[in-house]
Amino acid sequence: MMHGFIPADRFFPYLTWTDIESMPQKERVVLIQPVGAIEQHGPHLPIAVDSAIGLAVLGRALEQLDASIPAYAMPSLYYGKSNEHWHFPGTITLTAQTLTNMLMEVGESIYRAGFRKWILMNSHGGQPQIMDIVARDLHQRHDDFEVFPFFTWRVPHITKSLLTEKEAQLGIHAGDAETSLLLAILPETVKMDRAVTEYPQGLPTDSLLTLERNLPIPWLTRDISTSGVIGDAKAATKEKGEQIWQSVSAGWTQVISDVYRFEQPQQWRKS
Repeated sequence: MMHGFIPADRFFPYLTWTDIESMPQKERVVLIQPVGAIEQHGPHLPIAVDSAIGLAVLGRALEQLDASIPAYAMPSLYYGKSNEHWHFPGTITLTAQTLTNMLMEVGESIYRAGFRKWILMNSHGGQPQIMDIVARDLHQRHDDFEVFPFFTWRVPHITKSLLTEKEAQLGIHAGDAETSLLLAILPETVKMDRAVTEYPQGLPTDSLLTLERNLPIPWLTRDISTSGVIGDAKAATKEKGEQIWQSVSAGWTQVISDVYRFEQPQQWRKS
């Protein structure tokens, strides 16, 4: 069935237009748009990793969500801005402009239908800036449209406690965490006999510059990895993956609840 990891009664495309027209308090209903990627994840993982993680986490979060909270998963946007992986076969990438336009137009459509709470659940590290821009621009265009640009991994979770210090710092792609999670959610797609350990070489030392985070250097994947892996995939286990899946999903259950209860500050209405 097309809902996959998502509970069928929480899957937006299974609604009819009359269901949506008659839905009570649509302005409080939470819609979640999973945004993933189709891009290389080393020789051992499928190119669907980011998309699969987002859907698996969201599905379990919705299963655990209070039944009284109206929230629906929209169909996943599988393609993202993945041009850092351009040189690896199988990667499919949109331009920043295309992804921005697509999300803006989807947002306009759900706003026109009467919805006012929309989460952009992004699972790919190469495009959070696009989510930020879309969220701000849609809210500027419609001051009662609450758009939340969230990264799947930013909720509270225990993942770092399961990794080595080096992996927690440098394992940013297809390493221990992602491989463990795929062993839990889609084990038949993982080829552990091909797993490798590869960390970036030649990074700045005694410098404020970093691979990611506050002051990132410019890089494409081939600059820092020959295998496409940035981390220790060999350390992955299904047991760690189950713990990560449950922990991140629990964080998302809380996030959806918080968005449902959120009321937009509007000081300008009081002046």
